[in-house]
Amino acid sequence: MKAKVQWLDNSRFVGTAESGHTVVMDGDKQSAASPMEMVLMAAGSCASVDVVSILKKARQQVSAVEVELSAERADAVPAVFVRMHLKFIVSGIDISEKHVERAVNLSAEKYCSVSIMLGKSVDVSHSFEVRQAEF
Repeated sequence: MKAKVQWLDNSRFVGTAESGHTVVMDGDKQSAASPMEMVLMAAGSCASVDVVSILKKARQQVSAVEVELSAERADAVPAVFVRMHLKFIVSGIDISEKHVERAVNLSAEKYCSVSIMLGKSVDVSHSFEVRQAEF
């Protein structure tokens, strides 16, 4: 896997992935997410991909998956993450809590490369909530 990051101006940079997709990052958070916010969102999106895939394979009628992310950073430089929590909110028709719990655990323990990698130095925790879909 390869990527490049180019300075645009001030504290803004554009990252280009090997796939050709781009993302703007702003160290000052003025016009885009900061690099640390991107790491947090990457953990959430990686885990969400797993949870959706696992629930679909379990034939759950999922209509929405959202993950609320929170993180605490060290008070010193470098201000690395010390704690991160991912709360999954899964909506659908007759969603089984056991299936959601299994999907979240499999993502956390086996599949999500981002949160597993971060877990080597960050206290990463997970929770979930199941909601009946509204039509």
